[in-house]
Amino acid sequence: MNDLSHTSNAFAPSNSAELANAVISAKGLRIEIDRRRGRGAGLNPSGRFEPQSREGFDDGWETLEDLPPFKTTVQVEKPRTAITRNDSPDISFDRSINPYRGCEHGCIYCFARPTHAFMGLSAGLDFEAKLFAKPDAPKLLERELAKSGYKPRTIAIGTNTDPYQPIEKEWRVMRQILEVLKAADHPVVIVTKSAMVMRDIDLLAPMAEKGLAKVAMSITTLDRKLARSMEPRASTPSKRLEAIRALSDAGITVGVMVAPVIPALNDHEIERILDSSKAAGASEAGYVLLRLPLEVSPLFRDWLLRNYPDRYRHVMSLIRSMRGGKDYDAEFGKRMKGAGPYAWQIGRRFEMAAKRLELNLTRRQLRSDLFVPPLGTGVQLSLL
Repeated sequence: MNDLSHTSNAFAPSNSAELANAVISAKGLRIEIDRRRGRGAGLNPSGRFEPQSREGFDDGWETLEDLPPFKTTVQVEKPRTAITRNDSPDISFDRSINPYRGCEHGCIYCFARPTHAFMGLSAGLDFEAKLFAKPDAPKLLERELAKSGYKPRTIAIGTNTDPYQPIEKEWRVMRQILEVLKAADHPVVIVTKSAMVMRDIDLLAPMAEKGLAKVAMSITTLDRKLARSMEPRASTPSKRLEAIRALSDAGITVGVMVAPVIPALNDHEIERILDSSKAAGASEAGYVLLRLPLEVSPLFRDWLLRNYPDRYRHVMSLIRSMRGGKDYDAEFGKRMKGAGPYAWQIGRRFEMAAKRLELNLTRRQLRSDLFVPPLGTGVQLSLL
């Protein structure tokens, strides 16, 4: 798979005239504001695997029809397995579960956006509005956990798309997955930017008491205006801090993920986010530098042009200084933290703040020795 951001510089102006041309060009591609209100992306380009590319334009005859707004739709996806496995050397887990494909939170920087191309859809507005739920995932998980050769290790949920995005209120796939894991005494770590995680404290608290669960709350900014623009349908920063406090008070180990760190946009908030999270009850912390793989790069650059045109060149220049002169470097060991002087400075600031606040003094290791294979409905019983 090639990283398109390595070669695409259509929205990478280097001077004032080029910036003006880029703004005009981007406007020609953008979806009308009334159709995308409350969404993160301003574009909806064709998926990279599609044989044809379509683009609306005004031919001067004023015959364009008013198209309806992008509304959230949910289709059922029927996967063959619930657990996704990986062997990436720079992440701490080897298995994960994604209850949903696509994410209504609409975070403009989401590195999972390109996965919608595999469904024949756009990484832009389609990723936020055309979602897929996996209601069979709990039953599939139960069967996989019951297999004779299964060896329990921590399952990560929320590392791709958020399991507590708004449609979880109706579909409750995440809730059912937690019920399966709780019944089997299986360890789980959850990453989310939604206060809806508080709904499941009744499941998570007894699991945490046994050393089977912890939660990482992703906080990108404490600026409500920036959060509203950058992650329009995620919980507000204050609600995420409230969730950290509620989870911590319930005895659940909570960490904060300052992710992503965007230079010249939110990197000045690192210390403040850690201070606020520690005060709310967080005991662990981590950070991830902004990642712009494949289609994410033009989507983010368009968003930056629309919302912070005065910072565009500075932000992109700093990003490239940490990515070997490119929008993104996918090399293991560098993709999460970047490289170069500015990346080094971000890392040291984070480490100093975490040390001052006594975060990460100990990292709770989840237990796997309590695991009991399920024997529920749909699980094949042993012959002997």
